[in-house]
Amino acid sequence: MVSQEQRRRQLAREKYLRQQQRRTDARRKARIRNSVIASVLGVVVVLSVTVFLTKPFEDDGKTEKANAEVTPSASPSKAPDPCEKPAAGKVKSETWKKEPAMTIDESAKYTMKLDTTCGEIDIALKASAAPHTVNSFNFLAGKGYFDHSKCHRLTSQNIYVLQCGDPQGTGMGGPGYTIPDENLKDKSLKGGVYPAGTVAMANQYSAQTKQGRNTGGSQFFLVYQDSQLPPDYTPFGTVSEAGMKVLKKIADAGAEAPDPQTGNTAPNATVVINKATVTKS
Repeated sequence: MVSQEQRRRQLAREKYLRQQQRRTDARRKARIRNSVIASVLGVVVVLSVTVFLTKPFEDDGKTEKANAEVTPSASPSKAPDPCEKPAAGKVKSETWKKEPAMTIDESAKYTMKLDTTCGEIDIALKASAAPHTVNSFNFLAGKGYFDHSKCHRLTSQNIYVLQCGDPQGTGMGGPGYTIPDENLKDKSLKGGVYPAGTVAMANQYSAQTKQGRNTGGSQFFLVYQDSQLPPDYTPFGTVSEAGMKVLKKIADAGAEAPDPQTGNTAPNATVVINKATVTKS
């Protein structure tokens, strides 16, 4: 027969064991929870670095991609909008199945004028060095493809560019066809730098996989400050001195925080191309 003292000791021991078991279970759950959090954070960091390294610029061309082009995030410094309201009108959604036939005179001089809400940006085009690209812009501008479209991204870390040319305004649109890479050995590209004033094509090329050549479409970027970039993006124009002042005004206004869906850092300034024209001189 168990005495009251023995029973008291037995109950006390059982209570102690239950407490120890609860502490052990709590520590085990904490380790599992912390391990999961660390794993998730690790995946996020790896994915962010991978996107940054492999997709500096991307343009859909024939198909829309699940991932929009991503560049280093712009500093989310909100400044007053220095630009005017866009002109009345809607973007066009027309696309084409193949690159337009060559109609430009490669020996002639061509200029593209972007009449934007922030001012006029004149661009001297390199018809002889990048004939397919200039011919495509001549075609698209003639169709009103760029009219009323937003410049959807401004970057201000590591590379300094304003990106335009997507009527969707998401970084995932294109004209339905692609054009070849051109002029990648342009003498202006020295030491892995695209100098301020350069206008170049976005594309889907990945230096890691060596895939995605000849995938330019309609998206292009204007360099407002010397930018470290490998020579993988067709340089096809140079911004005028007056146009550089417009770009500086846009850059000085800063950019928004990255869009959670596309990763784009849209300019704080309302940058809309009211009208794009290409002229021969």
